[in-house]
Amino acid sequence: MMMIGGQFNTPADWARAGNAIQTVDEFATAHDGNAPVLVFVDSGGAFNNDTECVNGRRGNAADHLTKDVVPYMVSKFGVSSQQRNWGIVGWSMGGTCAVDLTVMHPDLFSAFVDVAGDFYPNAGNKAETIARLFGGNADAWAAFDPTTVITRHGPYTGVSGWFAISVPGQPAGRRDTPIVDTAAMRVAGRDAAANPGNQTAAANALCALGRTNGIDCAVVPQPGKHDWPFADQAFVRALPWLAGQLDTPQAPRISLPGAGGAAAQVVTAGR
Repeated sequence: MMMIGGQFNTPADWARAGNAIQTVDEFATAHDGNAPVLVFVDSGGAFNNDTECVNGRRGNAADHLTKDVVPYMVSKFGVSSQQRNWGIVGWSMGGTCAVDLTVMHPDLFSAFVDVAGDFYPNAGNKAETIARLFGGNADAWAAFDPTTVITRHGPYTGVSGWFAISVPGQPAGRRDTPIVDTAAMRVAGRDAAANPGNQTAAANALCALGRTNGIDCAVVPQPGKHDWPFADQAFVRALPWLAGQLDTPQAPRISLPGAGGAAAQVVTAGR
């Protein structure tokens, strides 16, 4: 399970600020000592290098994560090399990376958790992003734009995703996990292209597009802010689902929130 932090974060921040070690330890305790292997990756090479996990002017981050990290984990630690056993969890910028890398490499990754990610790798507006990340090369930008990637790829098989978004209110109990329905996706998704930093709109638009192309996904709102405590609780909620998707021993496969006819709640974009 590849763990990617946000812009201006370090690989250790998922463990320190996001409490990922405590979360996975508690999961292992509840599952006879079994839990996914977590690898806390460095997507930038420096604290202030915002690569957005792409190959571009700021480094070949995508190649590092897919061509260096995955083979290293397989050879050094003996983890599975199978696509069905690999997933990505990302917070903020890392959430954008989680979606992007999965839809670009469905041969490597089978599932993702996007915690408050953007609509596309984001270094400003679209023109600024193309200039800053890709040196003005619009074709290079398109190769890392998840909407373009999904549309060009067409139907996916065996890929699923959990989009966690924050909404106002008091933190809910861990068993109370609502789901955004497709009506809300249509409402919120209208704003995504114009405002890539609106994570609610981005999640709704990307999940709606993913569903039409065979990606099983859900947009899961929970009270909180765009901060590490929210990422912490989002990981707590998503881990049982993701562990099951990745065939973790003793972790049963469970449905995404809202599947199987559960009542849906409509949450529109308000950020």
